[in-house]
Amino acid sequence: MRFSAVAAALAASPALVSAAKGTMGFALGTKMASGDCKSQQDYADDFDAIKSASGSTIVRGYSASDCNMAKNALPAAKAKGFKVVLGIWPDVEESFNKDLNAITDVADQYKDTIYAVTVGSETLYRGNFTGEELKDKISTVKSQLPTTIKVGTADSWNKFADGTGDAIIGTADLIMINAFAFWQGASRDNATHVYFDDMYQAITHIEKIAGGADKMPEVWNGETGWPTAVGTNYDEAEGGLDNAKHFYQDGFCALIEWGFNAFYFEAFDEPWKPASIGDNGNVADETTWGAMTADRKTKFSLKC
Repeated sequence: MRFSAVAAALAASPALVSAAKGTMGFALGTKMASGDCKSQQDYADDFDAIKSASGSTIVRGYSASDCNMAKNALPAAKAKGFKVVLGIWPDVEESFNKDLNAITDVADQYKDTIYAVTVGSETLYRGNFTGEELKDKISTVKSQLPTTIKVGTADSWNKFADGTGDAIIGTADLIMINAFAFWQGASRDNATHVYFDDMYQAITHIEKIAGGADKMPEVWNGETGWPTAVGTNYDEAEGGLDNAKHFYQDGFCALIEWGFNAFYFEAFDEPWKPASIGDNGNVADETTWGAMTADRKTKFSLKC
């Protein structure tokens, strides 16, 4: 399905659905509420909670070596029938090599469980690499993994819409587009429109550079979400349980219903994260972005 064919309809009438749903996934952290690293059993409990609450059977991480994620999550995922997108943090050579080694050590054993590998998370947005430099990193990873494992990257929607990421198109097997209406200061009533428009701009540009829909890499919405803590506001975007529920159901679920694949950020709250301040000078609580609490209780219905 061409994204450009439905974007206008989505923006105008997000309640409309198509026959074939997309795949729903969740971003998954490596630590428990205390900050301790998760064990294999902890991941197994995570997978049980995610599947029971949402029906989803795919998660994505950010650093395969962090808390031994690859080593601990993959056997649990295989046992529970989950797929995992593993991450490589390429910003410095040490983390790049450490994550790559953590994946190559288990790639043959779990090649049917590893859905894909992302090289970087918003590295273009942060300016860590040029498109050509990131392309080289992706190529290096692809050369060391079984061909059945997709390799790509995740970055902010605007870095694909404005051409910053053009160099990786044709090399990356998949591209994950991060689109947060919250961090654009969108109000509750405008958030869904902003979300769809961000995705529309990114995907139509990728399609243009690729030379047509049939030549595009696999595309996912890599991250989207909304904090549930009251007071975590960014311009007109207001955190809170009801606003998060509204965005999940009217934005995230609408994209899934239209047949597009998307990861929600994130599965569980992470209360171990330190307090932070946003670009606007206000408190930016990063501990309550979970669709579920840290003890795996749903905050609202996660069924789409």
